[in-house]
Amino acid sequence: MAKIIGGITTSHVPAIGRAIAKNLQTDPYWKPFFDGFTPIHAWLETNKPDVVVVFYNDHGLNFFLDKMPTFSVGAAPEYNNADEGWGIPTVPTFTGEQDLSWHIINQLVDEEFDLTTCQEMSVDHAFTLPMALLWPSQVWPVKVVPVCINTVQFPIPSAKRCYALGEAVGRAINSWHSNAKVAVLGTGGLSHQLDGERAGFINKEFDLQFMESLIHDPKWATQFNSAQLVEKAGTQGVELLMWLATRGALGAKAKCTHQSYHIPISNTASGIMLMEPVA
Repeated sequence: MAKIIGGITTSHVPAIGRAIAKNLQTDPYWKPFFDGFTPIHAWLETNKPDVVVVFYNDHGLNFFLDKMPTFSVGAAPEYNNADEGWGIPTVPTFTGEQDLSWHIINQLVDEEFDLTTCQEMSVDHAFTLPMALLWPSQVWPVKVVPVCINTVQFPIPSAKRCYALGEAVGRAINSWHSNAKVAVLGTGGLSHQLDGERAGFINKEFDLQFMESLIHDPKWATQFNSAQLVEKAGTQGVELLMWLATRGALGAKAKCTHQSYHIPISNTASGIMLMEPVA
């Protein structure tokens, strides 16, 4: 059977793409953020995953406000991105792991999750930038399975439902007839709000408590409804739902191998975590 070897969570703000394009990794503003990935690069080099399942949210490249599924899973042979209007260079094509995609889709439907299945799918900066942070050469040594969660248009799925989705994806991966090593990647957040009266809002205390909870009390954030999460983390901070799904996929127990927290990057609190499942 396949084996989940770890979960990684990180921010995906478009400004990261511009920083990469302009080679600003050692700039004083950006260096603390990019330095947080050095231990993750070492972990990836040592553990060499074969597949990455990516929990992320689409911002209009693949789904727009007129058609916004709650959960969608890619089952395409390959995935491309395009100019989103941010001035971010596009990245090379990602190869899909279709066998795992269909295995996840079938198992999630069996567990009564209602999905949109995408046999063609574009992936935006929420997918491409974290992958470029993990593999700066942008030569992808892994195949991918995109799992998109709506955090853009309300109503959004609850924290409890997203954690359950992650658990179900984890069960599907662990029952996949393959000897592949699988990493799970959750992108977005942490606390930030880009619009309205609270534009620029960051809640460091909540962010750090949330990160700590993923190891010692992983269902802690599921006590909050969507409105409460917006209050605590900001309108866009609800992207922490992808972190919850990632943690759910790792199973009952996990250890933190590396983490960092830095504010701000583009008015966003940036957290990074590398977690490994514990038997």
